[in-house]
Amino acid sequence: MRRGAVAAGAVVVAGAIAIVVAGRGGRCEGVALRSGATAQVSVDGRPNIGGGGLGGLRRAFGDQQVAYCDDFADPFVLVVDDVHYAYSTSSGHRHVPVLTAGSLFRGASLGDALPTLPTWAAQSPSRVWAPSVLARLGGYVLYYTVGTPDGRQCISVARSEDPAGPFVDQSSGPFICSDPGGAIDPSPFVAPDERVFLQWKSHGLLVASELTTDGLRLVGSAQPLIGADQPWEAGVVEGPTMVAQGGRYYLFYSGNDWRTANYAVGYAVCETPLGPCRKPARGPWLASSDNAQGPGGPEVFSDSDGLWMVVHAWVGGRVGYPDGARNLFVLRLAFTRGGPVAV
Repeated sequence: MRRGAVAAGAVVVAGAIAIVVAGRGGRCEGVALRSGATAQVSVDGRPNIGGGGLGGLRRAFGDQQVAYCDDFADPFVLVVDDVHYAYSTSSGHRHVPVLTAGSLFRGASLGDALPTLPTWAAQSPSRVWAPSVLARLGGYVLYYTVGTPDGRQCISVARSEDPAGPFVDQSSGPFICSDPGGAIDPSPFVAPDERVFLQWKSHGLLVASELTTDGLRLVGSAQPLIGADQPWEAGVVEGPTMVAQGGRYYLFYSGNDWRTANYAVGYAVCETPLGPCRKPARGPWLASSDNAQGPGGPEVFSDSDGLWMVVHAWVGGRVGYPDGARNLFVLRLAFTRGGPVAV
């Protein structure tokens, strides 16, 4: 499903921040995505949700939706003490690229959060996908997709005392690996009652299970959330992320072929973190725009400036490798009477 790629952008240093402005994916100035609702919709009495203050990740890397203009697919953001840690699918020699974005004075850096793979896994960076990190008492848990020598993709777990890593995977085998198809795209979710859940893709479905408090074991069997039952999905649902809002649970996900401009983001509304879920719309919620194609890999996070979503997308019509790159976008997320809106 997902493949890493070598990042090959020109880096421009502005103050203490290194920003890739013209990578293999093309220039990103003015590139934007927007969900199906109009930008002028009222949210809690305030018009135009795109007019608010910039979030920390946008503020650190510029004033536009594209926060990192080079390959940074399947992004996940963790905020710790006002510092944003963004993780992505493998790129180049890095298994789990981590982009650390503090203030303009703290600067930013790109490192590898998982420098060493477990011995049982296929030793190929290109088979490490869709990482996510859960903060727990005393440290951090990294969930990620990794290949096995027999060709499957499975979910494994690593731990670190620092959100930037290095994370260490001491497992003797996969954390989750359904037969025959494996398991991919893990995403943790902390519910309002502090229970912890994990969503992932298995057997073509998006599923979920409760986790133990430390995030290291599943509680009970996986419960189905949604499958691919709409034409625009083209038989594919993947990359889940969940957020609680107004007593409901919103499950965002990717659908269609990630290598094309038809890749897009949909959502479902769930009664509990384990379902049941329903899809309110018959089409994608976030799809290609004139200058950004194939948005996907959504993840929701919050910081002192509000609620945000990160996604990746190709830009400037350069869709697919080796010419394109899946650039990191940061969108403001809000909820209206008509449903979620992102700009």
